[in-house]
Amino acid sequence: MEPIQLFELASRQAQWLTVRQNVVAGNIANANTPHYKARDVLPFESVLQSTGLQMAATHPSHFTESLEAAQVTEVSSIDDVEVQQSGNTVALEEELMKSGAIKRDHELNSGLVKSFHRMMLMTVRK
Repeated sequence: MEPIQLFELASRQAQWLTVRQNVVAGNIANANTPHYKARDVLPFESVLQSTGLQMAATHPSHFTESLEAAQVTEVSSIDDVEVQQSGNTVALEEELMKSGAIKRDHELNSGLVKSFHRMMLMTVRK
């Protein structure tokens, strides 16, 4: 039987959410800095696709993939944001929306881990 990968996946997403929150906080902190370019991290889906998380295969005809591990801290510039007179590309409204989405994603992540942990404890106790 293959080990359960949910905790590893949740840990990777929590790490990615932490990096993204740091980048968003940096954008907000530099909202008044002239010529500062807003940044964001790659979406978690693309990070997940390029990591080495293996699917469980219990039959030889199951699909398998060998993917290489990726760095979660890769940051890219935002090109479609309106540039202010100071040359700054930070839009506070967008950054605050991102921060709220990060909070919701983190709560969902921790809620899923908590529920799965309870399920595992119930099966062990019986």
